[in-house]
Amino acid sequence: MNKMKLLLILIPFLVMIGCAPAEQGGNQMDYDQTKKMVVDILKTDEGKKAIEEIMADESMQQKLVMDQAIVTKSIQTTLTSDEGIAFWKKAFEDPKFVETFAKSMQSEHEKLIKGLMKDPEYQGMMIDILKDPEMEKQFLEVLKSKEYREHLQTVMTETFESPLYQTKIQAILIKAAEDIQAGKAGKEEEK
Repeated sequence: MNKMKLLLILIPFLVMIGCAPAEQGGNQMDYDQTKKMVVDILKTDEGKKAIEEIMADESMQQKLVMDQAIVTKSIQTTLTSDEGIAFWKKAFEDPKFVETFAKSMQSEHEKLIKGLMKDPEYQGMMIDILKDPEMEKQFLEVLKSKEYREHLQTVMTETFESPLYQTKIQAILIKAAEDIQAGKAGKEEEK
C-alpha cells in the first residue's frame, strides 16, 4: 500500500517537474515530452515492478474492481445491451453451461422457494391460483388425459417392482393377517 502511495505521489511530481520551466534555457517542456517521459519511466523495469506490486496487493485489487461505480455501471450496461443479450442467449444454448449454471444457482433457488412457501402473501396467491375455475378445469383435463394415465401406470409399476416397496407391502400384509388372526381368536373365546 505504501508503494501505491509512493507511485501516486511520484507521478504527479514527475509531471510537475516536467512542466516546470527549465533553468538553463528557460524553455518549457510541452505535453508530448512530459507524456513521453512518464511513459518511459513506467516502461523501465523498476516502473513495471512497482505497478505489478501495486496490482498484486489484494486490497488494491478490491478497491480497483469493487469500489468503482463505473465498473458496476459498465457491467449493468453490458448485460442489458443487445450484445449482452445475444451472448446470454448463445450461452444458454450450450447444455453444459446450462447444467453448470443451474447447479451453481440451485441452493439459492431452494432458499428462495422455501422462503416463498413460508410467506403468507405468496401462499394466498398460490391458493387463489389453485381455486381459479379455469386452473381447476385445466388441472382436471391433465389428470384425465391419456398421457397422464400412462405416466401414472408406469410410476405405479415401477413402485410395485421396487424391492423396498415390496418389503413394506409385505410387512403391512403380515401385520394385517396377524390382526385378522387375533380378531378371530378373540371371537372364538367369546363364543
